[in-house]
Amino acid sequence: MTQPTDAPPTDAPPAGFLAELKDAVTTRAALLVLGVLALQLAFIASYVGAFHDPEPSEIPLAVTAPAAVAAARSAEQLDALPGKPLDAHTVQNEAAARAQIGNREVDGALIIDPAGTTDRLLVASGGGASLSQALAAVVSRVEQSQGRDLRITDVVPAAPGDARALSAFYLVVGWCVGGYLCAAILAISAGARPANPHRALIRLGVLLAYAVVAGLLGTVIAGPVLGALPGSITALWGLGTLVVFSVGAITLAFQGLAGVVGIGLAILVVVVFGNPSAGGAYPYPLLPPFWKAIGPALPPGAGTYAARSIAYFRGNDALGSFLVLAGWAVLGTVATVACTLWRRDRAAAPRPERGAAPVEEHPGA
Repeated sequence: MTQPTDAPPTDAPPAGFLAELKDAVTTRAALLVLGVLALQLAFIASYVGAFHDPEPSEIPLAVTAPAAVAAARSAEQLDALPGKPLDAHTVQNEAAARAQIGNREVDGALIIDPAGTTDRLLVASGGGASLSQALAAVVSRVEQSQGRDLRITDVVPAAPGDARALSAFYLVVGWCVGGYLCAAILAISAGARPANPHRALIRLGVLLAYAVVAGLLGTVIAGPVLGALPGSITALWGLGTLVVFSVGAITLAFQGLAGVVGIGLAILVVVVFGNPSAGGAYPYPLLPPFWKAIGPALPPGAGTYAARSIAYFRGNDALGSFLVLAGWAVLGTVATVACTLWRRDRAAAPRPERGAAPVEEHPGA
């Protein structure tokens, strides 16, 4: 009588290391890991590239003197310095110079005293301590080369609790992180791509509610609680709401286009490109040309500039930054809804059955 042979177990592991590796790490997972590596290297390159060698470039400077000829001559000399660290122009008097500083038209002003040997430099550390220090260093070298002394006056000082005027940058970075994390959580919990336009609008509505709360709480923490950032609470609240919503809407749009990979794309735009170019640690005149050019057009840069304007310059010159943020918010919202409409129309389009013979049409049939 023949004995039955034992069948091999169906749950036996694949034979060989390569088979185990393929079973443990899918092709999709491997591609995502490579994407993370690329994002990490881009992060390192962006921060080191933007911050490793700050050099002043075309810092706006007002120059005035009792005699217009003396002011013009000094402005011309300062404007012609090697490497063009300054962008100098004359103004009528000290009052006009202070007004331009307050309006964020210039970052400092040189008040020349032809009757003496000491001139005055007005700076605004509220716009960035590193910028006012760089401006003072450049002008001091010029004054020393001419045998003159320089007295520096900070006409827009940073708040006592705002070390080096960095609180605005850190506040905006926190708002940005909240924006893309909120959008990412919505994707992880219910699918990266909204199933229909109604779902997309619901996600945008949830994001807006979150943005309102996050904007208020961030403002209260940075302002009344820690005393790090002065300025209008209402204006900063509105700015925070716009920053959080615009970044979140961008993330939702990228997720609608590319699924989970869209979270990485949002981090690429906001963190890798946005944070180094935001003018936080080093304001725009100290950044390399590429970062100086893109910074004002990205949410972190627009948010940081507007926050400093609200905190120290009575909101002057903040309108452009608000418009940039509003543009990102509108673009993200429209793209998020458009992606769902496109997928719905594509899914509703009739598809020919497999194996079906094409139907020939005859005239007159």
